[in-house]
Amino acid sequence: MKPARVIILAVAVVAAGLAGVLAMRLSGGQTVVQQAKEIIRPEPTVNVLVSAESLPVGSRLTDSSIRWSAWPEGGVTEGFITEKARPAAIAELTGAVVRLPMFAGEPVRAEKVADSSNRIMSSLLPSGKRAVATEISVATGAGGFVLPNDRVDVIMVRKEAEGRYLTENVLNNIRVLAIDQHIEEKDDGSKAVVGTTATLELTPDQAKVMAVAQQMADRLTLSLRSISDAQEPDNKAADYLLAGGDGKAEVQVIKSGAIVTGNSAKPAQN
Repeated sequence: MKPARVIILAVAVVAAGLAGVLAMRLSGGQTVVQQAKEIIRPEPTVNVLVSAESLPVGSRLTDSSIRWSAWPEGGVTEGFITEKARPAAIAELTGAVVRLPMFAGEPVRAEKVADSSNRIMSSLLPSGKRAVATEISVATGAGGFVLPNDRVDVIMVRKEAEGRYLTENVLNNIRVLAIDQHIEEKDDGSKAVVGTTATLELTPDQAKVMAVAQQMADRLTLSLRSISDAQEPDNKAADYLLAGGDGKAEVQVIKSGAIVTGNSAKPAQN
């Protein structure tokens, strides 16, 4: 081999070696970045008492209608019944009365149920309220579409001595507690559910108004209201049907569709 070629090969080998050493030095000073793996940890859960099925107002809880369900710990709010706080809650609430409708999977809250030792109707009544029943028919009960928890106006129709008929709302936006229903068979053999008595949730004064209206009226009609009216005041009533508010005991006498009021110590003259 000629000397010139030997020199060229030697120079090439030395240059390659220097390039390799330089590359190793440059790469040795760099930081190697490693990608961290994302770790997803599930949120801790708490066992919460929930309804195992949809429960209507007035139904009683059983050990099969309520159950424990895992609930995100961050989603547990005040009022929920947890297994940690009340491990025997299912046994304790068995027989309790449902005061407000509950849907399947909904947490059971104390304000939605009443003590199992109470009677059903008294359990449904909020404090300070009274239950008053009135007779209804298909004609006076919105065609049979008035159901528990609906809101109604009570309309009184009465006949004056002159033969005229007067109508007025004696109670407004009243909650229906219950409807006493029975099956009525029609002429064609079909059957329909017809309510005969509506039980209304009233204040003590409203109960008095209702008692007087039942005596005065030729007919009392329940006028079904929209569900969106549930938040409106329900304390409007025909106050003139109440006895005087001067603290004296009074007697109301209903004569010919009109009220004659007299003091109990001195009866009204008829």
